[in-house]
Amino acid sequence: MHSIGYRANALLAFAVTILALMCGIASFSDNFNSPSPSAEVQVLNINRFRKKINGDDEVSLTLDISANLETLFTWNTKQVFVFLAAEYETPKNALNQISLWDSIILSKEQAKLRIDTTNKYRFIDQGSNLRGKDFNLTLHWHVMPKTGKMLADKLVLSGFRLPEAYR
Repeated sequence: MHSIGYRANALLAFAVTILALMCGIASFSDNFNSPSPSAEVQVLNINRFRKKINGDDEVSLTLDISANLETLFTWNTKQVFVFLAAEYETPKNALNQISLWDSIILSKEQAKLRIDTTNKYRFIDQGSNLRGKDFNLTLHWHVMPKTGKMLADKLVLSGFRLPEAYR
């Protein structure tokens, strides 16, 4: 007859096969979810806009961030990493992207955001390129599933402009 080791090996192989099949089904089921998150960001105040000693521009903003990211959550979602970035062009670079704020959302209940905050990370441009500059605020999110591929997307909010003079 078969030994205990052989039977344990057969049982373990069967369990791993079933687990892999369940992970594949979970990952495949996410393809039928079509999320439609919404967001609105307002610049409430420009707290500081100055030229630093080394010649770099620095900006401090007060932001009002409202977002509904509930549709990103399915039964396969572990967490959502969300961040707000300022994006603008300079003569040297076609795209400059600076992260201003971020958060990790662990559940659907936490996915409705309403936050008034200053930028968490420094908004600095290497040079004097920010005076009078138009910029976009872009809300990026990365959906981290329990199993399967990670989804990343963004929502671009345009129409923001920095002052012509330092404050």
